Amino acid sequence: MTGALVVFCVTYLVLASRQLQFLKLDRPAGAIVGAVAMVLVGGLPMELALRAIDLHVLVLLFGVLVIAAYLREAQFFRLAAYLVLTRAKSARSLLFGLVFVAGALSALLLNDTVCVVLTPLVVAVVVEAGLPPLPYLVALAAAANVGGVVSFSGNPQNMIIGAAAEGTIGFAQYLALTLPVGIACLFASASLIGWLFRFDLPKGALADRSPPRPAVDRALCVKGLLALVGFAGLALAGVPLAGAAMCAAAALMVVGRTVPARIMRSVDWTLLVFFAGLFVLVAGIAHAGVLDRLLQLVAPAIARGDVAGDLAFIILVVVASNIVSNVPLVVVAVAWVPHMPEPTWGYVMLAVASTLAGTLTLFGSVANIIVMESAGPRGEIGFWRFLRYGSAITLANLVLAFGILYAERAIGMFRLLGL
Repeated sequence: MTGALVVFCVTYLVLASRQLQFLKLDRPAGAIVGAVAMVLVGGLPMELALRAIDLHVLVLLFGVLVIAAYLREAQFFRLAAYLVLTRAKSARSLLFGLVFVAGALSALLLNDTVCVVLTPLVVAVVVEAGLPPLPYLVALAAAANVGGVVSFSGNPQNMIIGAAAEGTIGFAQYLALTLPVGIACLFASASLIGWLFRFDLPKGALADRSPPRPAVDRALCVKGLLALVGFAGLALAGVPLAGAAMCAAAALMVVGRTVPARIMRSVDWTLLVFFAGLFVLVAGIAHAGVLDRLLQLVAPAIARGDVAGDLAFIILVVVASNIVSNVPLVVVAVAWVPHMPEPTWGYVMLAVASTLAGTLTLFGSVANIIVMESAGPRGEIGFWRFLRYGSAITLANLVLAFGILYAERAIGMFRLLGL
């Protein structure tokens, strides 16, 4: 048990700090090295390590990444951002447009992909318009985090929860509950960011901007969007998420008329590797009995099943998400939910709290890191300054989100959805 715990803690230190400079280990490499070390120290037999890799999550993730890769090849993301960023008439309308476009794209596609594609265009347009980049970079990161709360395919942690919750709460049921949450929180985030940066955003009309229009492959764009609609339709019809994603991805490969090798090169394989290693790490610590002891510590509060118990669980998820990042936290926390008084409500709380927690600190989610690092010098922001903005956004969103969810429970929406 001691060896497994040491490997787990050291690996999570790498994941939380993103890299160990003297070893040059990034997150995916750290997860793989940690998984191998877990087997070597006897924390998990090799056979159990192979079984621990959740193929349902990896297949779901791969399917969504393939669809996103085709849309990226078609320049769909750039076109969506271009239309908003060039047609906005004022600094505030540009901010609101960016938040809702990034949030909408993040609702069904991976928010990390959305951030990778949109960040360079956002920087280019705001610089050309003579606007301060930081408010828009914070808005992009916040919108990507908040938008991902809407569905089980919006971000990696929700994919894990969706796979674990299969048979308890489905894609359509979760979407029906959280769509109002996502819309309200996007509006609240845009409004609050506009107020936080009220002295930085100029008033009046923006100067004309004329960045080059992306060269969109319209046929491939339509095919990619149809594949996305097909995935959502299959998921809403009750098809398992992994199967729905792969059916849509496979159909897109057939009709895409694009060299598959080029598409496959743009798929984020390191994300799949990261998850595979993470599953082995968590299985090792569970096999050693550590998760059972941890659950015993928090169980009395969670077992209350009342608002105080829910609040304790939400605070635990938010704080832990910003210590080890929300994806590693969820890999551990899904094991707690079946022991809660209402597992369905537990899965909803875990998904919403861990996603919204991503806006609290700079390292709370991968989306924040992607945006700020991709923006180069214009994205430089200290930990405490980001925390100042992030704490206000996170608190407002959590209060609003759970206020809506509790209202939905009070009016019987959960029962109406068969939950």
